[in-house]
Amino acid sequence: MADPTDTRDTGPRVGSPLWAYLTAVTATGIAALVAALWWISPGDPADLVRSPLFWTLMVLIVLGDLRPVLLSSSTAAGGTYPSTMFTFAALLHYGLPVAALMQAVGILFNGAVTRKAWHRVLFNVAQVTLACAAAGAVLALFGHRPGAAWVPAGTDLLAIGLAGLAYFVTRGLLVCGAVALHERRSVHRVIRTTIGHQSLVYAALLGLAPLVVVVMNHSPALVPLFVAPMAAVYFTATISVRRDHQAMHDGLTGLPNRKLLVLRTEEALAEARARQGERVGLLLLDLDRFKEVNDTLGHPVGDRLLQTVAHRLTHSVRPGDVVARLGGDEFAVLLPSVRDAAAAREVAARLRVALTEPVRLEGMTFDMDASIGIALHPDHAPDFELLLQRSDVAMYLAKEGRTGVELYVADKDRNSPERLGLLGDLRRAIDRGELALHYQPKIDLAAGQVRGVEALLRWRHPVRGTVYPDDFIPLAEQSYLMRQLTEYVIDAALEQAADWWHAGVHEQISVNVSARDLLDSALPERLEAGLAKHRLPPKAIQLEVTERILMTDQAYTADAVRALNSLGVPLALDDFGTGYSSLVRLQRLPVAEVKIDASFVRRICESGDDERIVRSIVDLVRSLGLRSVAEGVESAEVAARLEEMGCDLAQGWWFAEPMSAADATAWLREHRAPVRPAFRVPDPAGLLDPQTA
Repeated sequence: MADPTDTRDTGPRVGSPLWAYLTAVTATGIAALVAALWWISPGDPADLVRSPLFWTLMVLIVLGDLRPVLLSSSTAAGGTYPSTMFTFAALLHYGLPVAALMQAVGILFNGAVTRKAWHRVLFNVAQVTLACAAAGAVLALFGHRPGAAWVPAGTDLLAIGLAGLAYFVTRGLLVCGAVALHERRSVHRVIRTTIGHQSLVYAALLGLAPLVVVVMNHSPALVPLFVAPMAAVYFTATISVRRDHQAMHDGLTGLPNRKLLVLRTEEALAEARARQGERVGLLLLDLDRFKEVNDTLGHPVGDRLLQTVAHRLTHSVRPGDVVARLGGDEFAVLLPSVRDAAAAREVAARLRVALTEPVRLEGMTFDMDASIGIALHPDHAPDFELLLQRSDVAMYLAKEGRTGVELYVADKDRNSPERLGLLGDLRRAIDRGELALHYQPKIDLAAGQVRGVEALLRWRHPVRGTVYPDDFIPLAEQSYLMRQLTEYVIDAALEQAADWWHAGVHEQISVNVSARDLLDSALPERLEAGLAKHRLPPKAIQLEVTERILMTDQAYTADAVRALNSLGVPLALDDFGTGYSSLVRLQRLPVAEVKIDASFVRRICESGDDERIVRSIVDLVRSLGLRSVAEGVESAEVAARLEEMGCDLAQGWWFAEPMSAADATAWLREHRAPVRPAFRVPDPAGLLDPQTA
């Protein structure tokens, strides 16, 4: 269960506090080991080499040093090695010199097998030697000589207990000091999060050591039996850690998941509050164009790419920083301590540089990039949820502006507290029936007859009054509510269409859906079930999507789009002309109607450029065999100019404002005849006065 965020093998920078600490501890420990070896009598090595008991203990120590016992998925302090039991037994039986030597051999063997960095191996030798020396000093206070063999009795429990405590405290403090400097955290915080778990294992292992010594003295051949309880402790702890790891880490990359990120962030925030003036940074990172890799080469290649990204990110941040995967191609980086916004930007820039290195998979080379948003505590947010939300805002600003990295700026945040409150109100509005559809007719410019209506969502807020779609639809699109909203609109539109069709008013209702809704495989099923329930033909409803759908190739291959086409439900392209899309791409979508954006239509009588744009769109749409619809017609002059251009349909307040279902029903019954005789009549009869619309 390797931890991809483990950077302890990275050598410390010469002159840094961590380098000074490791150097001091290593030098002191090695000196203590050399001094301890002077206590060994000249004849002792030969006697030890001939002793089967010595070799038995040596083998058990080496084996016990291969894998640590972990009670937490956090590997910050390295866990507790089962060899501790036999090392402490050797300390009690043979004394400090032999115990320190045997443990040093075990650590060197572990370093060679696991390929640890040399500075880690030497530090481990030193800290274990110092722990043995501390335990030996306690035993010396009770009359036990460091080089003399000893078999403890019941009266020695106090001495053994204090020696074990000295051993544990010395090792714990030395290791936690190194971890604190490596991860730039306080020693108190590291001790609080690691010592508690380790103390349980140390208590078990050190408590068994005197029994090992007693067995060594009476029947050495039985010593290997202690492997059984050691293995039981190890496997029990391993199962616990595996469960903990699965709950707190991403299964694909091995990185912390959102749950663990929340815990680490809350710890960092608590520490930052205790130290005034300290900042915590949260970076939200989203890969650019990752979806193209998944769609083109499949998810297995995409998964390998995500694993590569995880490796690069974890080796590009500072020790102590946390890289987490939130899902999909979205990652977060927690900076538990950061000087200022400039320092956070430096980290973000380093991450982007690491990601832009080409990746070679399946014989292909991929160029990656990412958009990163930064939010800081306390500058931008007081807690995790707001930090995440505001780094998300900054990330989308970076993506929209293609700047790569953006710091949260309140003035650019469209998600004000008022808008976020509105999102909560919208959730309740759906349940309380505060939403309603209004209908605006579409008029055939040549015949002057109604050719369907567009359903427009209205929200009558109990406090705010009428809330228009521009104020709440963008919020819904960024949340899980959009799907509920779409389901409500479709159900309401089908119900109204059924009322009209069964009463002889055969008018098609156009409904706006988001690009995400259009690609949802559940949409065709819902429409098919609704049409069958209300006994309606597919042409009774039309789906309108914005021009942005043309910007992604996914729409042309989506099963949902093909299913809608097979069902016979027509599509219309809304707000055309604002997204700079090629009309040729329309041929690849089953679109029946193209709606020209109102921003161009309104100015065709004043702006030659807008007139040329609208005329070109009308001509090209006609050449593709599609129907053109002009939105935002607010005067007779605009309507006449559109008719002259050959535009098929138009809608706007000049003809009729959006009306409630009851008013729209009455209006449709009244205007079954042509809406007006000709647009050239200054005061067309039967039309709404624009000033009252």
